[in-house]
Order: sequence, then structure tokens, then C-alpha cells
Amino acid sequence: MGKHTVTPWTHPHDFGLTRKSEAERRTLIVLWITLIAMVVEIAAGIRFGSIALLADGLHMGSHATALGINALAYYYARKYAKDSRFTFGTGKINALGGYTGAVLLAFFALTMVFEGGNRLLHPQPIEFDWAIGVAVVGLIVNAVSVVLLHVKEDHGHAHGCGHDHGHGHHHDHEDLNLRSAYLHVLADALTSVLAIIALLAGKYLGAVWMDPAMGFVGAVLILRWSWSLLKQTGLRLLDHQAPPQIHEAVREAIETDEQTEIFDLHIWLIAPGAYAAIIGIVTHKPKAPEYYKKLVPSHLGISHITVEVHECENDICRTASG
Repeated sequence: MGKHTVTPWTHPHDFGLTRKSEAERRTLIVLWITLIAMVVEIAAGIRFGSIALLADGLHMGSHATALGINALAYYYARKYAKDSRFTFGTGKINALGGYTGAVLLAFFALTMVFEGGNRLLHPQPIEFDWAIGVAVVGLIVNAVSVVLLHVKEDHGHAHGCGHDHGHGHHHDHEDLNLRSAYLHVLADALTSVLAIIALLAGKYLGAVWMDPAMGFVGAVLILRWSWSLLKQTGLRLLDHQAPPQIHEAVREAIETDEQTEIFDLHIWLIAPGAYAAIIGIVTHKPKAPEYYKKLVPSHLGISHITVEVHECENDICRTASG
């Protein structure tokens, strides 16, 4: 049988990832803004001998690295979306980019804890005016970035259903790579705000201890964001089962009588808003797999369905569901 013979039964696995999304465009814009701000601050720090400017420029460099990973994840997923070497397409790269960003976010938070502890044990003189100026510039850059990345996610590959299918289901439509980029700039904006508060308190109230203390506060919040993102991305990468309501909807659609039962059911996310499903069916009157595939509601967003059908030849066929 020729390789083109089965064409009517084949289907793509790109799930809409071949086109450049709005999220990718905005991530690239924020990456360039961050890189420009980084170069300007480092150059100004060297030119004017300001350690504060130099340090903040290097700090922006770390976030530019994280944003670069997010941008690379979008590019790689788009470039290889039709590559047959990826069994279910490149949708998981989105979660991988988000997971990597979450790890880096945790690393930055721990660095803040270490630096704050070092400042408490070994206080250093602070050039308040320069430091406040740097923090304000950083806040402006990051505030613009936060606004740019606060975009309503576009899921051209999703089912487009306007209602939620229960608690947790809407999270499966979330672009976790975008969320990672957003949390990085939000974390940077938060540290700038906390730094400005601490520096003003130090300059006008003499509360120098506020600087490392605010660092600890920021680190705790960032670690919480990082942990939440690690859990979400980790579950996707490990093919965590879809929410129970999705399973229930599939069972209700297929188990239309007592003579038909699903004995094995696996539904998992393969791209934001796109599921794959393996369905094992036992029935007294078996039909072609295509019949059962058409019974699955399209609004569930199950883009790839594999059906296995077994005929029941006696009265004892009802088994424990898989």
C-alpha cells in the first residue's frame, strides 16, 4: 500500500501552532525592551561609575535570559509544529518553556534571599538618590512590559467554547510559556516597588534595614508564583489526566445504553486547549471506531482520538472502568 493511500484518514498534529501568536509577538517586544534597558543601564553604570546602575543592568540581563527562553520556546514550537518526529506535535514545548521559566524564577528569588541575608550581616552604605533613580527606571520599564504581556490568550487550535466546564478546566487553555514571561516582568516590577519603598524609608527615616527586609518579602511572593507555575507546567509535562468533568462528558456521550461501556479512558493535554484521548470500548453491538469518535462532543477540545472496540459475547461484560 502506497504512503499516500491513507491520506483521507490522516490529520495534522500542529494544533494551530504554525502561526506566530500575539503572545509570541508581545514576548519578543518585551525581550527587546529589556535588552535595550539592560545595555543602557550597563553603559551608564560604566560611564558614570555607578555600581547601582551596573548591578540593575546585570539584573535585567538575567530576566532577558529568561524572556529569551520563552521566545525560543514559541519559535521552536512554531518551526517544528508539522515535524512528524513529534508524536503529538510541539504543544508540550509551551509547558517546557514555562517550567524552565519557573525554575529560573525560583533561582532569582533564592538569590534575593541570599543577598538580603548578606546585607543584614554586612551592611553597606547606600547611595540613595542613585538607587532610587535606578529603581524608578526599572519600574517604568517593567510596568510597560507587564501591560504588554497582560494579553488575552489566543487559542486558535482550541474548541472555542465560551463556557467553562468546571473548576480547573480553564487552566488547560492557559499559555504557561506566556505566564512564565509575565511573572518574570511582574516579579521585577514588584522588586522595584519594594526597593523604592525601602530606599525612601532608608533615606528619610533612617530605616536602612528596610532594604534587605523588603527583599525577603519580594522573595517569598516570587517563590509562591514560581511554585504555582512549577505545579501547573509539571502536570502538563507528565501527561496529567484531564479534569473529571471532561471524562464524565465522554462517558455520557458514548455509554448511551447498558450494552456499551468504556473500560479504558485516558485524556490528557497535548497543547494549550487541545486534548488527546484513548478510549477502550466493550459492547454487544460493536460499530466502527469512527462512529464512537463522532459521539464525542466537539466543544470538549479533544483534537486527537484513538478508539479501541471489543465485542462482548456473553452477559458478563461490564468491567471496572479504566
